[in-house]
Amino acid sequence: MAIRAESKELLSQSSLPHLEQLSEKRKEIIRPVLENPREFVLLNVRDMAARLSTGQATVVRIVQAMGFRGYKDFQHYLHDLSVTSATILDSMEAAKDETASPKVLKNAKKQLQQNIAFVQNRLDLQQVLGIATRIHEAKRIFLFGGDMASSLVSYMEYHLTIAGFPVFAAMAPGRATHLARSSGRGDIAIGISFRRGLRMTIESIEKAKKNGAYCVGVTDSTLSPLARFSNELVILPVNSLSFAASYVAPIALIDLITAAVGNLRRKEVVSRLKEADQEQKHGYRWYLTES
Repeated sequence: MAIRAESKELLSQSSLPHLEQLSEKRKEIIRPVLENPREFVLLNVRDMAARLSTGQATVVRIVQAMGFRGYKDFQHYLHDLSVTSATILDSMEAAKDETASPKVLKNAKKQLQQNIAFVQNRLDLQQVLGIATRIHEAKRIFLFGGDMASSLVSYMEYHLTIAGFPVFAAMAPGRATHLARSSGRGDIAIGISFRRGLRMTIESIEKAKKNGAYCVGVTDSTLSPLARFSNELVILPVNSLSFAASYVAPIALIDLITAAVGNLRRKEVVSRLKEADQEQKHGYRWYLTES
């Protein structure tokens, strides 16, 4: 069976559980599923076996040999794998309507609401508070994220700067390399990357952790490579019916962290904001109407 270059890379990732324990014959049977998880994730064991031209018992034995307790656990894994391997084309193809219409926007709005609902109903606020406390106590705060996630890094850096935190942000590979190299014990490093993970961000978090920094990964799946190098993960959906990921959930997370750290060092923040208050009332940056 011919394997695309990107499929070879995907299959070589350590996120694939115990694939090496399978015989070559079993690897060939299950390979199409791991190469194209989106095509198989919704299939029951009978339909998957039919698609693979094998028996149901064989599929179950392969799944168990890979380390899963049962087929349901394997389906959950396929869901996460389909998330990490998704592309912007996959997002567009998920929206079946080919013309702009109120229905398209209604579906897109529903997806946004689902992303926010995840934050409201499933985000662990104790975890958020724990991250905020580490930020409050850290010697330095490093933020890593490139490509589209640059907007999230910039947003978070701006808010932490207002509060007077020693924050350093990297949105390009060169700066990320230098900042990661300078990290150490007492620092916190936050990496933001979704889907398969941006190399710049993953390698920066890997280096920061080796240097002794406490590392937090913000991503959309436990199969993200950030999981291998982070002390803890925050999982958030970035599902979208557009050509780009939706960042409403990550933005909400940053807002919650900002609210927490602002109250942890309330006196310092209020003091700084008193200075800012005067500038905002009388500073040259603001548009003034003629009296």
